[in-house]
Amino acid sequence: MAQANGEMVELLKISSGEAEQRYHWHCGPYWSRFFRGLRDERKIYATKCPSCGRVYIPPREVCGPCFTKMEEWVEVGPEGVITCFTTVRHPFVNPSTGKPVNVPYTNVYVKLDGADTDLMHYLDDTDEEKISIGMRVKAVFREQRRGTIHDIEHFTRI
Repeated sequence: MAQANGEMVELLKISSGEAEQRYHWHCGPYWSRFFRGLRDERKIYATKCPSCGRVYIPPREVCGPCFTKMEEWVEVGPEGVITCFTTVRHPFVNPSTGKPVNVPYTNVYVKLDGADTDLMHYLDDTDEEKISIGMRVKAVFREQRRGTIHDIEHFTRI
């Protein structure tokens, strides 16, 4: 209860609660093949443009510059180089879950060997003094994989 305009009024609280909403989302044939490779083979697959030769990770169906359909799959990585990174230290709430995010953590963009584009993921280190652009890293796969990007647990320096 609170007083407003000289009257006692009830203050309402609205909450989304802790309810989990189940949903199914079809990844399509390209992302599905990519995720199956992670889950079943511990391999990272990309698509290659038949026109310009550009290799895309994550995979895509059409080459951006050429507008050519890509149907060739190639294995890339699991090693590569960091092209960009940031270490997050400021705590915040995950808008998807409403729960605090564990900090610090480091996001990295990795150009995997054989790829022309970068894959964004996590690094297992948060000491910016030890992390650098061009540093070689490799993917570390989870033992139990489910067919998601998190089948790669993180990247670690080589």
